[in-house]
Amino acid sequence: MNWLDRLFAFERHGTTLGREVVAGLTTFTTMSYIVVVNPAILVNAGIPEGPSFVATVLVAVVGCWLMAFYANRPFAIAPYMGENAFIAFTVCKGLGIPWQTALAAIFIAGVLFIALTVLRLRQWIVEAVPLSLRYSFAVGIGLFLTFIGLNETGLVTLGVPGAPVRAGDFTSHAALVAMFGFVLISILVIRKFPGAILVGILVTALLAFISGTAQAPAHLVSAPPSIAPIAWQLDFRGALSWKAFPVVLTIFIMAFVDTMGTLIGLSARAGFLDEHGHLPQIERPMLIDAFCTCLAPALGTTTAGAFVESATGIEAGGRTGFTVLTTGACFLLTLFFAPLIAAIPAQAYGPALIVVGLFMLSPIQNIDFGDYTESIPAFTVVALMAFTFNIAIGISAGFVMYPLCKLLGGKQTAIKSGMWVLTALSLLFFVFYPYK
Repeated sequence: MNWLDRLFAFERHGTTLGREVVAGLTTFTTMSYIVVVNPAILVNAGIPEGPSFVATVLVAVVGCWLMAFYANRPFAIAPYMGENAFIAFTVCKGLGIPWQTALAAIFIAGVLFIALTVLRLRQWIVEAVPLSLRYSFAVGIGLFLTFIGLNETGLVTLGVPGAPVRAGDFTSHAALVAMFGFVLISILVIRKFPGAILVGILVTALLAFISGTAQAPAHLVSAPPSIAPIAWQLDFRGALSWKAFPVVLTIFIMAFVDTMGTLIGLSARAGFLDEHGHLPQIERPMLIDAFCTCLAPALGTTTAGAFVESATGIEAGGRTGFTVLTTGACFLLTLFFAPLIAAIPAQAYGPALIVVGLFMLSPIQNIDFGDYTESIPAFTVVALMAFTFNIAIGISAGFVMYPLCKLLGGKQTAIKSGMWVLTALSLLFFVFYPYK
């Protein structure tokens, strides 16, 4: 296996082939829900569910393998959660824009991403982001994942106006299984058990099947449907109209800040950032992300990019592209084993997201809370990312608050020129974001 070591540099990254495989399986298990959830959301936009499933899988496979071989990073690629709901419920249902037009708008945003990345303008902008905000992205994403895990498992449910969340029924079978999963993963993590998160997910899923909390798959294998009805069905004329301009702008900014925040947040947790808080060769994962943002709508699904659930694989020890090479191979198999993958219940993968939320809190110690011009913008990012359930809103608010706080504190020299570009884009985001 020396050729694998030369290709992925296991020794230099302090990892092994076995650890990378476990990490890739872990990442896949925690994000495999996307092959079911994404088509289920996009059917509300009018995109047929079967072909949408195939498009989701193909984007994940291509994105993960490009990340593996070109960037050698453990960042899995798949269609984003959040953007899919924005397209389905706000753009298509709310504004009445056809899904073909919405997908064309995403494609245009992807082309802009590629141009900015090739010209190294995207990297220049990213490097202007201060360290305090970079670390706040990781913390905010951690709480974001925690809430997803709590809500998906039913431990936390939606409440009423004035009390938007409330405790679920802790005595229900589903909640008990989820709590078992959380305790099991916690014990395995404390004991430093290899593949703790993956083992916890699988054991909890088995318990859910045995207890009847989740239905075991009726069959394991099925043939994938045709992607023809949605492939390259892009309405560029509609996407270039004035009516669609806010959609294109919103998609562009949401994807821009989501990807940047996710890459930096995951890199901070994996220890990839250098002494200046920069990710070496960040243009490589960014270029892959930009390409996949074009590929996704071309195949018939929404914006794709680095997935925050990659944090589970990183926590399992994944440090190279072989992690997502494994993840991509697993996604490819889902084309034929969709019933089995779809059967893994939220009670099994939800506790893993909760535990990862804990892991991602550690960068908060790097934020200077004694300097309010640093801590207030960072707190804004974390609070809004978690409480609006929107990564883009949290990050964009931080980009607005940081220069404002520095100006008010008489520290304007700390603001890099690229930060002003982010501030301007963020202000446009808030102006044009369709709030209703």
